[in-house]
Amino acid sequence: MTFYETINNSRSKMIEKSLFDAGADKYDQQRIMVIPCFNDFYQTTVNLVPFNRDESFTFLDLGAGTGLLTSFIINFFPNAKGTLIDVSEKMMEKAMRRFSSNDRVNFLKGDYYNDPLPGQYNLIVSAMSIHHLSDDEKISLYQRIYEGLKGKGIFINADLVKGETPNTERNYQIMWMDWIKKAGLSKEELAGIIERMKYDRPSGLGAQMQWLKDIGFLDVDCYYKYYNFAVFSGLK
Repeated sequence: MTFYETINNSRSKMIEKSLFDAGADKYDQQRIMVIPCFNDFYQTTVNLVPFNRDESFTFLDLGAGTGLLTSFIINFFPNAKGTLIDVSEKMMEKAMRRFSSNDRVNFLKGDYYNDPLPGQYNLIVSAMSIHHLSDDEKISLYQRIYEGLKGKGIFINADLVKGETPNTERNYQIMWMDWIKKAGLSKEELAGIIERMKYDRPSGLGAQMQWLKDIGFLDVDCYYKYYNFAVFSGLK
């Protein structure tokens, strides 16, 4: 990456952060409205957690936002302990309010791509976040995720993916925009979401699964997919 590409990338991330700060208050409500497969998308992610319900384990939620995914995991697994990391102060403030009476949740304000991952975990998860990274950044992150997992740990990613061909990508975008426009959002909310979408950089599902395999992940597979929404995972 050249010097100017680095500068432009940093500026893009700063703008992206400010956009998510601004949308923090309505983020959970909007996510339900803008993800057409919301229930299946998140339920599949929780279903893939390979522990008994009463088992103790640690997990890291990358780009945790308001703690939506963590809330599903914590509520289902009463002995799980989670660490949330996100670059948006406003998102983390909302997550801290969500879990204010829960001592099983820790919070870290930071950039999970540029900052070291805080230790090792049995489970690393992410939802609707990693697609903001470039291909090279995703590969680098996946390598650090592998290193951040304890033996036999699992990585689960619920995220946007890019169509494998221009035609499939066009079909993805048509479906999603049609859904969003009918979701009942205000003009301001719709404009804000469309603005944030400009910073999406999804990669193809096939490529990402191959990257995981090349790094050393086992049993890499996609367990759910609806157009550009996919849930895939790999074991250490």
